[in-house]
Amino acid sequence: MIVMGGIVGSGIFINPYVVALHVHTPFLILGVWILGGILALLGAFIWAELATRMPSAGGQYLYLREAYHPSVAFLYGWVLLLVTQTGGMAAVAITFAKYFREISGSAVGDGAIAATALLGLTAINCFGARAGSNVQSLLMLLKAGAIIAMVVLGLWLGGGKLHPLPLLDRPVSLGLAGAIGAAMIPIAFAYGGWQTSTFVAGEMRDPRRELSRGLIAGVLGVVALYLSVNFVCLRVLGPAGLAATHTPATAVMRAALGSRGAQWIAAGIAISTLGFLSQGILTAPRVYYAMSRDGLFFKSVGHLSPKTGAPVVAIAIEGIAATVIAISGRYEQILNYVVSIDFISFALTAASLFVFRHRELAVAAADHLPPASKDGERSFDSSSFDSSSFDSHSTATYLAPGHPYTTVIFVIACAAIVASTIWSYPSNSAFGFVILLAGIPVYLYWRHKQRAPSEK
Repeated sequence: MIVMGGIVGSGIFINPYVVALHVHTPFLILGVWILGGILALLGAFIWAELATRMPSAGGQYLYLREAYHPSVAFLYGWVLLLVTQTGGMAAVAITFAKYFREISGSAVGDGAIAATALLGLTAINCFGARAGSNVQSLLMLLKAGAIIAMVVLGLWLGGGKLHPLPLLDRPVSLGLAGAIGAAMIPIAFAYGGWQTSTFVAGEMRDPRRELSRGLIAGVLGVVALYLSVNFVCLRVLGPAGLAATHTPATAVMRAALGSRGAQWIAAGIAISTLGFLSQGILTAPRVYYAMSRDGLFFKSVGHLSPKTGAPVVAIAIEGIAATVIAISGRYEQILNYVVSIDFISFALTAASLFVFRHRELAVAAADHLPPASKDGERSFDSSSFDSSSFDSHSTATYLAPGHPYTTVIFVIACAAIVASTIWSYPSNSAFGFVILLAGIPVYLYWRHKQRAPSEK
């Protein structure tokens, strides 16, 4: 539920029309969504192995720290706090507010509704990971139900017919490749978010087992939901009709049930956005907690509630920051800055698997031990295993299938998305890099502050 909740937001109800603007046949539209799902699954394979190597709070932050340098991990957390997570949550909270007002007829402003939702979920998550995950699971089930209802009603009452031919909308050429590449950008973002589940590894009973399985099962579940939504949109609206509407989910439900259907899907979208916010507040604060524990953030952020074990200060910082951005109305500008930065972190994290595998081989050679077999099996004395001392040299109980080939494909795909984004939006990408580089002096300050007491 946490993996799926981190992926499925409001985008799947809207993004199908963006993809249909670039490619124009059912074969190409469904094909690029399948391609995006494969890319997300490759990423899930990689993160699943990383999670079994370092099953502690912080997830991607830990992988970058252990593979490269604490500064790389800090810059990831810096952008996550200032832009990626908080900006994204603010934008989704405003989306929730708009649909809530449409359903309820409330005259309260978007900012006030968004703030109430964010602060309410923040309070719930301060009661601990169990409380937050229970709410997250409920909301994920509700929004999965809304998507399934849309698909079933659209197929049953929406009418229309899917025409599989022609397969391509233009001859095989660079133009076709460019169109597919452009369509992949919104799809890659729609599938993003599975990596945030690793942030809460430290609060799972058996993260080495549960997280690796959850990542793969969750991504596969989302692929099934996304393909179902696009199939029903194509059948009811057709490729041209899909490209012509900015609200494809509403158009499908209106075709099936009239204005009442449009109201129902608005409720489904509101629930979906609320579920995404719940997942973000549950997972991301664990990164700021890990930064504090490393001495790279305010010490108070590393405080755990004695009753619930939750990093309550980190959770509060996340919720308040997202609320401030939502009320300020600057979330759209902020989101435009981080596209390329986000996928750079994906590429670096995936590449860290090469670093850890190399170190494992080096340690095995030094100790005259055989490296892990392809199925991940290795004999060791379980009675001497101490999870608290688990580090990047630990044996992975799950190994990414097809490595190194699948990992290389994922890294190259991330690099291609970064290049495409910089080419299409150079000014926004440049501002994103400015935000990233601004974190360097902040890191140096915290590192100096960390060393100062020992020097005294």
